[in-house]
Amino acid sequence: MDRIEFVYTIGMNDRELEERLASTDTGVLALAADGAAYAFPVAHHYEDGTLYVRLSTDGSSTKMSHLDDTETACFTLYDVDSAGRSWSIIATGPLRKLTGSERAAFDEAAVNESFLELRIFDEDVEAVEIELYGLEIETITGRKTSE
Repeated sequence: MDRIEFVYTIGMNDRELEERLASTDTGVLALAADGAAYAFPVAHHYEDGTLYVRLSTDGSSTKMSHLDDTETACFTLYDVDSAGRSWSIIATGPLRKLTGSERAAFDEAAVNESFLELRIFDEDVEAVEIELYGLEIETITGRKTSE
């Protein structure tokens, strides 16, 4: 490795993890079903130790078909700035669909305030349904470029 460039990374403390989770709008959610992984970018919101993800479906979504079979989901956030300094966070745990009063707390105004605008591809907007899930964080690891 004498010709490979590298930088050292160090672990992030709890405060740094919370700041990045709260200030970053998107990440990559990875699910698995029948031995097949499926990962996709998704808007998220972090509050009081829970990572919320907003998913949309028009009834024929690959991501939604993987949800029921995924026991432990993986959520990854990362960034690299123009100077090459980087950080990454990987959180794992089960996903649970928000229901009842917990879902009601995220009315349309709260969804708009908590998440980026919904990215629609070629779905009919009227056919799209929004579902919210909470990732119950069981493990979390954060690394950043050493100063």
